Amino acid sequence: MKNFRLGTNYKLIDEQKKAVKRLSSNILSGVKYQVLVGVTGSGKTFTIANVIEKLNMPTLILSHNKTLAAQLYQEFRDFFPGNAVSYFVSYYDYYQPEAYIPSTDTYIEKDSDINELIDKLRLNTTANLLSRNDVIVVASVSCIYNIGSPNEYEKFTLELEIGSSLSRENLIEKLISLQYERNDFDFKRGTFRIRGENIDIFPAYKDDAIRIRLSRNQVECLEVFDPISGQVDQKKSQGLTKMVLYPAKHFIADPERLDTALRQIENDLEARVSEFMSQGKYLEAQRISQRVKYDLEMIREIGYVKGIENYSRYFDGRKAGEAPFTLLDYFNKSFSDKWLLVVDESHITFPQVRGMYAGDISRKKTLIDYGFRLPAALDNRPLTFDEFLRRIPRFIATSATPDEWELSMAKKEGVVEQLVRPTGIPDPIVEIRPTSNQVTDVIEEIKKTAKKGQRTLVTTLTKRMAEELSKFLQEKGIVVNYLHSDIETLERSTILDDLRRGKYDVIVGVNLLREGLDLPEVSLVVIMDADKEGFLRSKVSLIQTMGRAARHLEGRVILYADTITKSMREALEEIERRRKYQISYNRLHKITPTSIVKPIREKLVEDDVSLQASSNVVVNSFLDVDVSSLTPGEKRKLLSRLQKEMKVAASNLEFELAIEIRETLKRIKESL
Repeated sequence: MKNFRLGTNYKLIDEQKKAVKRLSSNILSGVKYQVLVGVTGSGKTFTIANVIEKLNMPTLILSHNKTLAAQLYQEFRDFFPGNAVSYFVSYYDYYQPEAYIPSTDTYIEKDSDINELIDKLRLNTTANLLSRNDVIVVASVSCIYNIGSPNEYEKFTLELEIGSSLSRENLIEKLISLQYERNDFDFKRGTFRIRGENIDIFPAYKDDAIRIRLSRNQVECLEVFDPISGQVDQKKSQGLTKMVLYPAKHFIADPERLDTALRQIENDLEARVSEFMSQGKYLEAQRISQRVKYDLEMIREIGYVKGIENYSRYFDGRKAGEAPFTLLDYFNKSFSDKWLLVVDESHITFPQVRGMYAGDISRKKTLIDYGFRLPAALDNRPLTFDEFLRRIPRFIATSATPDEWELSMAKKEGVVEQLVRPTGIPDPIVEIRPTSNQVTDVIEEIKKTAKKGQRTLVTTLTKRMAEELSKFLQEKGIVVNYLHSDIETLERSTILDDLRRGKYDVIVGVNLLREGLDLPEVSLVVIMDADKEGFLRSKVSLIQTMGRAARHLEGRVILYADTITKSMREALEEIERRRKYQISYNRLHKITPTSIVKPIREKLVEDDVSLQASSNVVVNSFLDVDVSSLTPGEKRKLLSRLQKEMKVAASNLEFELAIEIRETLKRIKESL
């Protein structure tokens, strides 16, 4: 049965058809690892979409950052409107990991601000994987982190069918075991309410709510309704005779295993306390005893505690050191080895996956050594790279500049090139100019480009240079913004969309203007200090950055450099090779190059853009304000501002300031 169907009018060109045929036939013949080497703008995403349709295979698409993951999710959602296209990234807007700094005896409690919509999309992903065969998941590397056992998650489902026996009390008990909370006043995701014989449930992974009507301990009716208006959706409700409700959280404590798990935790706690006492570490012994006993009491009472993931090994039935359950296990449970992994911008994504484990272990070990966590916390972790590879049946790595590792894994038969753009646009013309007066020269080039209604990207070496150059350009009357890692994920997407709309003439950035960004209005890319050899000016980085100008008919690149480095020379040679290849193809097929015209999609997640990139401001003046002197309206405005400032402080790793702001927030909320 054909599960995947493309819903688009786009047609494959010859180069794409060859790539689809080779990639598909290789998979069918047993080739496990492949690399699609595709120039920027060659339609690699569309090629992969056709491979998915041809193979009729569930697919996980892995991206190295949330911005590109959101872009890919929107593209695949457009390509496959009738299929289950899901989005799985880290759901934190603000995240302060639990940590301990021995040198200053500072304990930092875990604190987080969860993005409710992304949380919904994550839960929707796992629900789709367990209930459908036509699933495409676009994920960031957060998918290699522990999310609990898929077997336990599936066990905690509630099957509802008209005519089935179910008492009101049993239904409420089951909903609570699925981590749904009763709330008759604030009906939101993950809650249920009781109205007479009707029980309304707002699934944690859906936009619609479910109404269950009971009569004489039987399910009499199932309806889908709008949780805001309360209006029943007749179309969705018609013919609805049964449904499955999935848990409101990924980590669930199984009552059947609960007693065994809690005894194991108690035994490990006793052993750990004895170990600390024998070493004369009385403070650490007291710490771990107090922490774990409190957690055990909470789990017994309500089945959940903040930080329950640190005990996941006990509830999952895993042994010490055994790999955690991740999104990959959901794929393997549902599809065995009949699924495909696509690694976008593989030259960055694979190294990112490889590096996750070491950083996580280092922080956890300190917490364990000083009595804040049991050793079992080490098993709440991301996968090692070897564990990751053992869990994937096959991959297609896509990149304009693949690394040696994935090329060696694919070998000769698994490397497929796609060097032609459907638009016929060749790689941009590259010009090298001296660094003297480079800022003055850049200003003139930006103004000339803006007069033609086109946009410019400027890349610098540091965040400070990006900010200072942005301020200088602004003083010269240029409408500008900047991008770097301190800018929130959703805000980056907004800034880039505003560039496309013409709100800005230029964006200044560091390395966020490289892989995968689809900006067809950009005709000029400027690389400052191109001869400063290093990661940001390596061959790969230069090719990727120059590729941002390859979607515009008048695309060009200016490199400011006083010498031609090895990286520059190799990058220029590769760009020239690809340019000649495209021009030759155009002549052979009588193609006239045309610029890409691409609509700006609706936002994946509605975001508050009032906190602009320039708002890295000093907020200490807010912290000493006399809360009692403010009106309720003023307090609410201050709350909104401080929440944004807290996120900025956290993203800048200024955790002490973030904690201070958080305490001020608590004071204001209490006063309200």
